Order: sequence, then C-alpha cells, then structure tokens
Amino acid sequence: MKPLKEFTIPFVGLKIGTHHYDFKIEKSFFDYFEYEDFNDTNIKVDVVLVKNSTLLELNFKISGTVNVNCDVTNEPFDQIITNEFDLVVNFGDAYNDENIDILILPHGAYEINIQQYIYELIVLAVPIKRIHPGVEDGTLDSDILEKLNKLSPKLDDEKEDNKDIDPRWNILKKLLTDK
Repeated sequence: MKPLKEFTIPFVGLKIGTHHYDFKIEKSFFDYFEYEDFNDTNIKVDVVLVKNSTLLELNFKISGTVNVNCDVTNEPFDQIITNEFDLVVNFGDAYNDENIDILILPHGAYEINIQQYIYELIVLAVPIKRIHPGVEDGTLDSDILEKLNKLSPKLDDEKEDNKDIDPRWNILKKLLTDK
C-alpha cells in the first residue's frame, strides 16, 4: 500500500523547535485503509512536532465525529470522539516500530509518514459498544426498539411471590418474624 503524501512530514529542513500540522480526516481516508465501519467522518487532527537535535517528539490530538450505526437499533448517528497520543522518534541502524511509543528510523531518513498512527488513533477512540443517544434517554422512536420492548420478558415479582409459594412455608416465615 503506497503511503498518502499529505501525511508525510519531511523533517530534515525543519529548524529545531516546535512545528504545528493540521489535518482534516474524511471518509476517503478510511476508504484507503478499506475500513467500512464508518458511514461518514468529520475529524480534525492536530499534530505538534518538536524537533530536537537527536530526536523528534510528536503529539497527536484528534477530535470530531464519526457517523456509525447503533448496535441496538442499527440507526446511524454521530459519535463524538477525542483521543491523544505521544510518539518519540529516535534514530538508529534500522527501522524499528516494536515499541508503541517509540519509533526508530534509520540514520539516513528524512521524512516520516504518520497516516498509520492517525488511523489507529481514530479507530481506537470509537467505543466498542455504539449506542444511539436516543436509546439511552428514551427519545429515539424506532420500529426495532418497539419490537425489542414488545418481545422482552416481563418480570412480575409480586405475582410470582403469591402464586408459587407453598402455604406450608408461610408458617416457617412466621418463625422468622416472631423473634
């Protein structure tokens, strides 16, 4: 898979200090990764790159919304997401990304592609269970919710208590209350 050029940061010509990058992530970004869980996206990514003489420090902050389907009703809704991640880029003999927080680039490297980090940061920010806010507060009017409520088992504790108790147990209950 060929990396997307807009997510490649050339750091060789940068001065030592802090540099800011802003990215807007849309649905086409996830189409590139063949990720189909999102109906639509509107995400802003802020990347702060701090260049030191021997290493780079990257701070990723994402915020925005992803349009996903509810796990209960399958109704689409906008899920608000925020996430943050810090990455240290060091230089060594060979490329190494075994550690989550540290990336080692070869000494001759002159740029870094951050698309994979942004993709993972967004996907991991979405909750595992996606529930429409209308389901939680009871304002969503859906055929699926009505059917689920209709078919859910009804619990009537009072009827069960009166019907299923053998009358011989009532005498034993009096022993407990006579103490």
